[in-house]
Amino acid sequence: MNGSRRDFLAATGATLLGGFAGCASAPTDGGAGGTTDRDATTDGTDGSTATADTGGDGPGGSLAGLEVAYETLATGFASPVDVAVPEAFGGSRRFVVDQPGRMWLHDDAGLQSEPYLDITDRVVDLNGYDERGFLGVAFHPEFADNGRLYLRYSAPRRSGTPSNYSHTFVLSELTVDPEATTVSADSERTLLELPEPQPNHNAGAVAFGPDGYLYVATGDGGGANDEGRGHVDDWYDAVTGGNGQDVTENLLGSVLRIDVDATGGVSGDDDRPYGIPEDNPLVGSDGRDEQYAWGLRNPWRLSFDGEDCYVADVGQGAWEEVNLLERGGNYGWNVREGAHCFRAGDCPTETPDGAPLIDPVLEYPHSGDGPSGVAVIGGHVYRGESIPGLSGAYVFADWQSEGRLFAARPSESRPWDIAELPVADRDDGGTNVLAFGRAPDGELYVCTSDRPIVTGSSGALNRLTGA
Repeated sequence: MNGSRRDFLAATGATLLGGFAGCASAPTDGGAGGTTDRDATTDGTDGSTATADTGGDGPGGSLAGLEVAYETLATGFASPVDVAVPEAFGGSRRFVVDQPGRMWLHDDAGLQSEPYLDITDRVVDLNGYDERGFLGVAFHPEFADNGRLYLRYSAPRRSGTPSNYSHTFVLSELTVDPEATTVSADSERTLLELPEPQPNHNAGAVAFGPDGYLYVATGDGGGANDEGRGHVDDWYDAVTGGNGQDVTENLLGSVLRIDVDATGGVSGDDDRPYGIPEDNPLVGSDGRDEQYAWGLRNPWRLSFDGEDCYVADVGQGAWEEVNLLERGGNYGWNVREGAHCFRAGDCPTETPDGAPLIDPVLEYPHSGDGPSGVAVIGGHVYRGESIPGLSGAYVFADWQSEGRLFAARPSESRPWDIAELPVADRDDGGTNVLAFGRAPDGELYVCTSDRPIVTGSSGALNRLTGA
């Protein structure tokens, strides 16, 4: 490891899916209508602390024996990988991102007959199993006034992306009529482009935090083991390469944090079409200003619950994990997979300069008794009223859900216990879980599919209910 990178790591103190499927005919309307409470984040560089409710029966208590169900609202999607429910409409509008390149509006009148937005001409062509595509959307907190929304998608190689790379990661902004039921991409303004060496591990989540900044998840560049074409050298010699542990050469394997209400980087004097929050951990250090946390493989979905941000990270072949985001946090990939050594019998728990590799708050294996699976699907903390026993629990899933979801409440030690939630009635929902969304009233939505490839029309939007 070079000296400057060591100096940086000392100063800071600090898998989309290893098997991810898609959730195309036009979707159809399927129906009308559309742990404990956490007070602070886990210990981190921001000085915050975690609290845990000791539980009991009822809200905030045991999750044992709890069952849930789906109420299917709309079907016919190819691969619904995100659903956004903006505060601007009080939860009455649900926007479903379909991976091939369309976004659909479902409101109290049902599913609109035409796409809300169609960017298939800007997205790479998808065929069969594919982790690229239209992957995420975030509505500006002031969308009702400014009409701005943010798209994350995979484009064909653009200028600056090497010819032997797979595609270009795009983050862009649209300004539209907030009341419209169909919009165009004519106003698109590209904010960020990243060369993607491999077609997998693209992450895709974008979300506004309570601080008003946009958080953007990036995968490690794809392939396997965080090595090979497009993967740089890092400080850990047991595994060759490592975008996850690099903070200077590129922005892969990380969560980025940018200010979309400003331009010009940190001081406003460069050509970046966005600003950089002055308290981002690498500002003024040897590292990329956009970086907020790193050491991630393929963060498939992140979500905020108050100040807490849950980041699910898809594992390589043994462990799936969920992390609580910390400013300047290093989550260990590719030194560690979850809280376990990766491709080594023994491995460090910190960088050579003493920066900790942070253990996940949740993890589960790919086999064995209890919760298991192949690719974690990040969810949300439930804050609704229709399932009282689930109040305050983080609800998530595995891609191969096998008729169940997972839920967990914070505890004093890591990893937290995971409860399995049987889905007693799937309605017309599929067997594979792809994404979750949360409405302003705290109720949850689940995107599902019956197929492991991006084709067909088995994708569904479901509302989570009590069994």
